Amino acid sequence: MTDEAVRKPARVVVADDQTVVREGIVMLLGLLPGIEVVGAAGDGDEAVALVAELAPDVVLMDLRMPRCDGVEATRRIRAEHPGTQVVVLTTFADDESLFPALRAGARGYLTKDAGGEEIVRAVESVLSGDAGLSPSVQRRLLERLSEPQPKREPPEPAPAPDGLTTRETEVLVLIAEGLTNQEIARKLHVSTATVKTHINNLFAKTGLKDRAQAVRYAYGKGLARPS
Repeated sequence: MTDEAVRKPARVVVADDQTVVREGIVMLLGLLPGIEVVGAAGDGDEAVALVAELAPDVVLMDLRMPRCDGVEATRRIRAEHPGTQVVVLTTFADDESLFPALRAGARGYLTKDAGGEEIVRAVESVLSGDAGLSPSVQRRLLERLSEPQPKREPPEPAPAPDGLTTRETEVLVLIAEGLTNQEIARKLHVSTATVKTHINNLFAKTGLKDRAQAVRYAYGKGLARPS
């Protein structure tokens, strides 16, 4: 006896707020091999309640429903009943519908123009641990992943206190690190006279009188930290 002969049909709940559509989906599924419809819900709250009562293998979930939409119902089902998988079956395939549903935990996503065979494949895929996505949804996911990401501008540097220039701030930090004027000059590749000019300027701007005060000032402003 083959695996196909002994495989139990997938127990499915259908959730759709439009009665005619819901009944049509149930009728279609009743004709498909490997699927047993065990319940039908008119909104997300009913779907969650049916899952708690019936423990189906899969919910075919519409997205736009009153009271509790398909995304929220999917999130609740996946959190409270992880043994039940969700396949979205909806009219909409836009990013605003697709990505929230997948983030909520849906493992499959079909549009309502899907045929019976495609629905069966999606149900079997999610029960096997794979994704049950329609070809158009797969293309949209690939397009989204291949879209160039916008460049992030580097954050603006925090303004130096008391109007210090970038070079004056560098000199102040090196003073706080204990470097002499000669060592600062070598590190910044400038003359000692230039270093003295920067020190005089930063002392004038900050009201500092000596290097000891400069060290306390640098630590107080968060410009230097203990090594």
